[in-house]
Amino acid sequence: MKKLTGIGVSPGIVIGEAFVHAEDDVPEIPRYAIRKHQVEAQWKRLLTAFGKAVEEVSSLQEQAEREVSREQADIFGAHLLMLEDPDFQSQIRERLESELENIEWVVWDISREMTQKLLGSPDAYLRDRAVDIADVSHRLLQHLLSVRRFSLSELTEDVILVVHDLLPSDVLTMNRERVKGIVMDMGGRTSHTAILARAFGIPAVLGLSSATKEITNGDGLVVNGAFGEVVVNPGEKVLGRYKQAAGQFRKMENELFALRDLPAETPDGHRVTLNANIELPEEAEQVLRYGAEGIGLYRSEFLFFTPGQGADEERQYRAYARVLKMMGDKPVTIRTVDVGGDKIVPAFGTGDEKNPLLGWRAIRFSLSLPELFKTQLRAILRASTEGNVRIMFPMISGIEELEQALGIWHEARDECRRHKVVFADHIEVGTMIEIPSAAMTADILSGRSDFFSIGTNDLLQYTLAVDRGNEKVNYLAQPFHPAMLRLLRIIIDAAHARGIRAAMCGELAGDPLATVLLLGLGLDEFSMAASAIPLVKRIIRRADFDGSRALAEKALGCGTYGEVNALLKTWMTEHFPPE
Repeated sequence: MKKLTGIGVSPGIVIGEAFVHAEDDVPEIPRYAIRKHQVEAQWKRLLTAFGKAVEEVSSLQEQAEREVSREQADIFGAHLLMLEDPDFQSQIRERLESELENIEWVVWDISREMTQKLLGSPDAYLRDRAVDIADVSHRLLQHLLSVRRFSLSELTEDVILVVHDLLPSDVLTMNRERVKGIVMDMGGRTSHTAILARAFGIPAVLGLSSATKEITNGDGLVVNGAFGEVVVNPGEKVLGRYKQAAGQFRKMENELFALRDLPAETPDGHRVTLNANIELPEEAEQVLRYGAEGIGLYRSEFLFFTPGQGADEERQYRAYARVLKMMGDKPVTIRTVDVGGDKIVPAFGTGDEKNPLLGWRAIRFSLSLPELFKTQLRAILRASTEGNVRIMFPMISGIEELEQALGIWHEARDECRRHKVVFADHIEVGTMIEIPSAAMTADILSGRSDFFSIGTNDLLQYTLAVDRGNEKVNYLAQPFHPAMLRLLRIIIDAAHARGIRAAMCGELAGDPLATVLLLGLGLDEFSMAASAIPLVKRIIRRADFDGSRALAEKALGCGTYGEVNALLKTWMTEHFPPE
């Protein structure tokens, strides 16, 4: 028996037999020299392969739109753009003529260079997009080499799929009735595989690095998609424990789902709002399934990262409108684009900085490109008639930036009026508090904000000077540090003094250990991963508000984060004793 640990991207516990799928089923690519007079014949073969690939991808695009969503269909739209891109074709043609090597090798070598460049990016989203290049090049090579791929749609038995990396086309066409779990070397939470696994309710663990080397066909597997664990060939005793855990998980899920339509209200009548965070439009359905009262953070960055597609106004409008329609009268808070830092967009040169986390990112990026910023704001305004939209500006450091952002917001509104574009009469505009300077001047910012939303991930790293991605120091990123608690108190109190709501959309909002503390500090809105909502609601419905406030005061009096941790764990043990 051995245990592998990766990234849990889709919750659930599943037990079954491994099916190791060699998705890279193109044989070894031949490499040989050709003569100048053979170039045209090689090029003709490639054009034929392009034609066949375009037909296949067009069919997949239609299937994706029919079975999943318009946004997932856009993945294949990006593949079509790449196949039909004259620059891509001329790059291949130039290499063919200059190197005088066979066309299969040229296609493989160019695609390898492109994928390696993306995989070398520090941005996880861009690394995940390398799979799109691989999908297109695989398709071309299979036609050039006359290879028939094994399709996952042909599966006839229940399996746990073990794979190095899944192409978007494989995920869409696989037999979802037979694939009970997914185990993958590559990928993270934003990969196509993760998104679709969540959408289809398939437990999945990604980012395992060497699962395909350590697991063989027929091995018995346990996949725990909540904790990112994969157990290979468990003994009877371990298997029994996981069977029991799977039963408890199903029982707990049923119990938590029973709370879906109940309010997040303490026994003594204090009500708060539980919202969800999303990255992609198709996640809105999951938000409703878990009983969220709205979307507290709609990250708009994905529109700027999709290969082959720009974030033009029409495309943004469609994405925002789709989510607003699905959510009905529930509020949807769109964060204006937060690129830069560790979210690199090569087209804008956001990766060319020595210290990107302190550099050109978020609202600074938008304010320096006012036309791009207004394009996003106009798209939001156009979509506002489809539902209940709010917007918020990320990484505001002080009142000057907020005033500048509001000025561009009013310009976008005036442009819409001049062009007779209809939009909602009142749209709330909020400020994200994620820099200590914003927290310390929250009383000033509150005068120009309709609400606050605390981004605890950045607030934590800027307050404690800790790079969360640095394994040598990330142990210092303690959200219950006394400095963090004091800043949270300042922010929430400043909001309430002005009569506006204080929300939180960082990781801390979905941490069950933090729930009673945040409740006692007076937080009005919690926004988190949709799957975390039922458990946080369960805690709130058992927590006395007056008692929570007393607990928060005790926490604020602690001198170390260790003391705060111990205090909160004691409360949790008393109110939710282990069964």
